Parts: sequence; C-alpha cells; structure tokens
Amino acid sequence: MKSNVHIIKFFRQRIPAFTCVPGCHDCCGPVLASSEEMARLPRKSAQEQDAALAALSCPHLGAEGCQVYDERPLVCRLFGTTPKLACPNGKGPAVMIDPLTEERIYDYFAQTRHVLV
Repeated sequence: MKSNVHIIKFFRQRIPAFTCVPGCHDCCGPVLASSEEMARLPRKSAQEQDAALAALSCPHLGAEGCQVYDERPLVCRLFGTTPKLACPNGKGPAVMIDPLTEERIYDYFAQTRHVLV
C-alpha cells in the first residue's frame, strides 16, 4: 500500500494546470486538506485561522495571492479543472482532468482524515 505522501504526489502530477485571472481569488476559501498536506504548509496562529474563517477566506491567501501555491492542497488544485469545481471566470486547462482520476481523488478524500485550512 502506498503512503498518502506518494498518493498526493501521484494525484498532483495528474491534475492539469492552467493560468488564473490575475488578482482573482474566488476559489480561495476554507477547504479541507489531509494531515499530510497540512504538514507541508506553514503553521498559522489560531487568530489568523479564525480571521480567515470569519471572512470565508484561506489563511494562506495574502495580498499577492496564494502564499503556498506550490504546496496548495489537492482540492485547491482541482478548482477550474472539473465542471464540479468550475472557475467562476470560465478559465480552465485545455483538457479537463480525467474523470477516472477525479473520481479516485474524491475517493481519497473520503478515506483520508481531513482538517480545515
């Protein structure tokens, strides 16, 4: 059985990338991430977490955008790559995520303990 770290890496490689609208953060909000994904992110104080949650935002969203973009959780990477999580600005990759891969990611979400980002 593969570790969650390897599974996350496997999925990251299969989620298509695309360029967002500069300055848009419509998909940045409170999300659930696995413990392994959270361990790769800088720790935020309870006050920062509470303020972000109250604003329905992400504690890792800064003035210039996502401060953890390279390490962002799988759910953040899915936004805009599937009709289930469509970009509000109509952006997306040339080819959307493979439906089987998407289904496997959602299965992973269902099987993995998640924490609120």
